[in-house]
Amino acid sequence: MSKATHQPDERGFITECPQCGRANRLTYERLGQPFRCHDCQTVLAAPDAPVEVEDAASFAALTTRSKLPVLVDFWAPWCGPCKMVAPELVKVAKAGAGRWVVAKVNTEEQPALGAQFGIRSIPTMAVFRAGRELARQSGAMPAAAIQQFVEAAL
Repeated sequence: MSKATHQPDERGFITECPQCGRANRLTYERLGQPFRCHDCQTVLAAPDAPVEVEDAASFAALTTRSKLPVLVDFWAPWCGPCKMVAPELVKVAKAGAGRWVVAKVNTEEQPALGAQFGIRSIPTMAVFRAGRELARQSGAMPAAAIQQFVEAAL
């Protein structure tokens, strides 16, 4: 797996090729299918780490257009349980690479998203597929329980 970061925007994830360094877009509609670098044809890995969603437009695009289900962690930097869950989400993202995407929404920076989805406590995790929320769970959980939550929702 590559160590590339995946930055979401309104069309897909921008990721740097680990071989040649070219920026490539992995479109949401094709997630789960193989991607290759535009220049050198190196296979580009699916997101295998949580991705930070920094605006409402990117969130909407990811959760409505992604071919893969999206586990969203609504969190805040001052939240102790959120800090405990963060390394667990890294494990869940790695275990689910190519099967689901793990996204993080900082409710301090994106309060409108928190309000839109009625987030009343953090951490709150929600599973989205094709723009629909399939399941929601609040509170800190270990990686195995988070993965079980995602798999049960699907």
